[in-house]
Amino acid sequence: MYNNVKLFAQALGIQKPWKLDEVRFDPKEGQLDLYISHIKGSSLPCPDCHQECSIHDTKERTWRHLNFFQHRAYIHCKVPRVLCGKCGSIKQAEVPWARPGSGFTMLFEAFLMELAAYMPVKPISELVGEHDTRIWRVLHHYVEEARSQEDYSYVDQVGIDETSSKRGHNYVSVFVDLEKSKVIYATEGKDAPTVKRFTEDFAEHNGRPEKIKDITCDMSPAYIKGVTEQMPGAQITFDKFHVMKVVNDAVDQVRRMEQKENSILKSSRYLWLKNPDNLTDQQKEALKSLTRMNLKTSRAYNIKLSFQEFWEIKSQEIAEQYLKRWYFWATHSRLEPIKSSAYTIKGHWDGIIHYISTQINNGVLEAINGLIQSAKRKARGYRNTKNLITIIYLSCGKLKFDLPMAFG
Repeated sequence: MYNNVKLFAQALGIQKPWKLDEVRFDPKEGQLDLYISHIKGSSLPCPDCHQECSIHDTKERTWRHLNFFQHRAYIHCKVPRVLCGKCGSIKQAEVPWARPGSGFTMLFEAFLMELAAYMPVKPISELVGEHDTRIWRVLHHYVEEARSQEDYSYVDQVGIDETSSKRGHNYVSVFVDLEKSKVIYATEGKDAPTVKRFTEDFAEHNGRPEKIKDITCDMSPAYIKGVTEQMPGAQITFDKFHVMKVVNDAVDQVRRMEQKENSILKSSRYLWLKNPDNLTDQQKEALKSLTRMNLKTSRAYNIKLSFQEFWEIKSQEIAEQYLKRWYFWATHSRLEPIKSSAYTIKGHWDGIIHYISTQINNGVLEAINGLIQSAKRKARGYRNTKNLITIIYLSCGKLKFDLPMAFG
């Protein structure tokens, strides 16, 4: 038969020079308290140089541990401070059950990290009865620690996307390894300096900015400037989704202008913007009826459908000839929004043509963006962009966390 102290010492994995002295359980308070101390006469390593040192004095500390059934559990210990002869200073010894500066045991932190993979932080704080600020500190620590071990020496294709951090115009730029479909860097803002910060972080993780051969992004002048300055050897392929958005927006502008004179176009916006294959049978019939009319919107729509076919061409030479003919058609359409979209495409010609050879698909960025939207919901109440970025890494970074399974 084990007594309580022996049983809990074995369950906790307490090893020399530490020992479990006492176990107290208060059923009224719903709390279990575990009291640990060091064996008298033992020495402990210096936390900096690891030389065995004599114990100078102790300081009382408490850590939240995993619940004992439904009851809160706490570990208490008079943590020794050691006098290091080599360093010539007095320092607090490290304990095997908690990392320095944390008020939680590492097993409790591992539990929080598991929960954070599936739950928003606010419900986690309510579940465990701890303020969410303390939980965010744990998430920041393990994400930063895991990122410090990342190696990007293999990365040569990067996608850049943006997401709003809050309502309004606060943005986070996200840099994605297209090969492994993972976020490798996220930072506040969407200007040229964000690209510079990426290349600096990339280099810190064994990445070589000059090795990056392909970049996919939207047609943001800031991103283009940043890539040109920081990765001059990279070819830019403009993201297909954002290029199509330019043409779709032009079609919608034509519709809105024409709608003022022709009420039949009211409530038809999504008929013109959706991919025809994604329309319901009823929507297809409605669109078919509209396209039979002599509408400016119908002409703009046909120009859009023609532009969509560009993405299916396999030969770069044929693609460029096709795009030239499309450009002539669009600029002579007498539809000002369509002409404007064609001029925008002309200004980004090379990056659009590059798609034919690189075939960088925006599917990876779309999938990552979907995960980020989910991450934003997990981070609701995050209060600052740092918290959101941490959740993005946690959800989309495919990080490897070194989480403890036991003491020692």
